Amino acid sequence: MAVVKFLRTLSFPAFALCALAAFNAQAQLAQAPDFASKAHDPDGMAVRTLACTTCHGAQGKSTSSGYFPRLAGKPAGYLYNQLLNFRDGRRAYPTMSYLLENLTDEYLREIAEHFAVLEVPYPAPLPASESASVLEHGRKLVFEGDAARSLPACVQCHGKAMTGVAPFVPGLLGLPRDYLNGQLGAWQSGKRHAQQPDCMAAIARQMQPEDVSAVSAWLAAQPVPDGGKPVAAHAQALPMRCGGVEVAK
Repeated sequence: MAVVKFLRTLSFPAFALCALAAFNAQAQLAQAPDFASKAHDPDGMAVRTLACTTCHGAQGKSTSSGYFPRLAGKPAGYLYNQLLNFRDGRRAYPTMSYLLENLTDEYLREIAEHFAVLEVPYPAPLPASESASVLEHGRKLVFEGDAARSLPACVQCHGKAMTGVAPFVPGLLGLPRDYLNGQLGAWQSGKRHAQQPDCMAAIARQMQPEDVSAVSAWLAAQPVPDGGKPVAAHAQALPMRCGGVEVAK
């Protein structure tokens, strides 16, 4: 019943993407009851995260649709912050907000920690479809930024290998290009917010459409090194204050 209630909240395109996965997940649990037993699942995570994996893929490894990002292996603090942001209205996606609106901070923290420790292989990236000049523009913004426009390099916050920094900064590799474009666009338009000061909103608003296209094209074409594990700490001070990194309320 919980999954049916969840599906009723989806728009038709999202419903089409998630419905089959949801009922497959229910069937798997029914055919293998031990999977959700105390012996095999003492924290009940197989059931508690069923709504998550319905759209984000088994073990949160994402899907080929491009609409739902990977959860597995992302830093726990980052995942926790995003759950809070959806629940508390800083991020706008009705299905996520509905699912999370009555869940406590501690419950959300446990879900974040569950996905953070999962080690699931990343698929190989799709071949880049953009020209070499576009990809080079994206690479330069990732590694060098643009000081004239107050654009810091992506690696200054997301780590030299772009696999993220524990516990609050996500990796940017292994994400679908459509998702990267969508999130940068959401920050530019004010539809996505984070804890104040919202550093990514400030950065995204300094980017031109060609910057967004180039960065997303380059990132999406890169293989993910070292299993995508975030590094333990930043090598140097962040280029600007960032509320989602300083605190997780």
